[in-house]
Amino acid sequence: MAGPWSGQILADLGADVIKVERTSEGDDTRKWGPPYLTGSDGKPTKESGYYLSVNRGKRSVEVDISTEQGQAVIREIAKTSDIVLENFKSGTLDRYGLGYEHLKAENPRIIYASITGFGTTGPKREDVAYDFMVQAMGGLMSVTGERDDLPGGGPQKVGIPIIDIMTGMYTTVAVLAALANRDQTGKGDYIDVSMLDVSVAMLANQAMNFLVSGKTPKRGGNRHPNIQPQDVFAVADGHIVLAVGNDEQFRRFASVLGAPEWADDERFATNAARVTNLSILHPMICERFAREPLQHWLAKLGAAKVPCGPINTIPMVFEEPQVQHREMLRELPHPLAGSVKQVVSPMRFTEAPLSFDRPPPLLGQHTDEILACLGLTDGATT
Repeated sequence: MAGPWSGQILADLGADVIKVERTSEGDDTRKWGPPYLTGSDGKPTKESGYYLSVNRGKRSVEVDISTEQGQAVIREIAKTSDIVLENFKSGTLDRYGLGYEHLKAENPRIIYASITGFGTTGPKREDVAYDFMVQAMGGLMSVTGERDDLPGGGPQKVGIPIIDIMTGMYTTVAVLAALANRDQTGKGDYIDVSMLDVSVAMLANQAMNFLVSGKTPKRGGNRHPNIQPQDVFAVADGHIVLAVGNDEQFRRFASVLGAPEWADDERFATNAARVTNLSILHPMICERFAREPLQHWLAKLGAAKVPCGPINTIPMVFEEPQVQHREMLRELPHPLAGSVKQVVSPMRFTEAPLSFDRPPPLLGQHTDEILACLGLTDGATT
């Protein structure tokens, strides 16, 4: 997902993104279903939900890069391109004469980003990687999930391919920075982005907790390692997420729970004290929360400006009035289904608002169009 996610961000920002796909096969994620998009005839199409989530705004061209003709097509596209994103194993495109040095010879200003599991250097540079395994190798799963000594304990992955997504985000930042640098220097660049590197970078405060203290961070369920109280709490009819971030918020929180004295108790008056004495504070909070239903607490805590929220299912997310107001869910026209729902970019620009008018492309949908622009024939791709 990493390369396609980066390409979709660039497409949302207005770039003309050409998605190069294997002849007759296409992107692997096209087959990563079910579910598949339902066509206008009520039957499933070959467009998987996974594929549809990362390919909005692009044009698709089928090219067999193992042939001289296909390689010639890529070189022609590169001549007039600003950025190349490639998501193969390290060294794969060099074997086809399509590596950075090859395309740089065609276009010295090219910005070429290689997205790999482990980078283009080091002992694992030729290994294949997927998000799940990198979440494990990069330490994320060691701090995600409930404690081993509690029910349901053990390492857990994040419920979305977070390493892929963040690798795509880092790649987008990198290529846009290179584009800005090219405006100053006239020079293109080669960018090496590794999923494992991204996973390590994402350890953020957990990494620094270890580096500062020498203590290995452990899984703590939903409890924040540095800020308390932040956790999921049971209420009379479900659960609530509480995210108290400072001492003043805690004072207001304690008052809402009917225990204003907590804020003046030296065991809880400061965040550091609350973290140290969490084993005492946590059951006290649980007892109070269990007295009333979710909507009671959401209303009371919301009025007191104490950060909290329900645990929404995915359907409930799209029913949230704030999400609807922000128009995060749009419908784009689609050649097979009539329309396709899309969760759009969260970026909002005042001077240059984004437009979403091109759905994820069918395999090879724009092959003839793109080849015609290059002055080539369809046979050039085979």
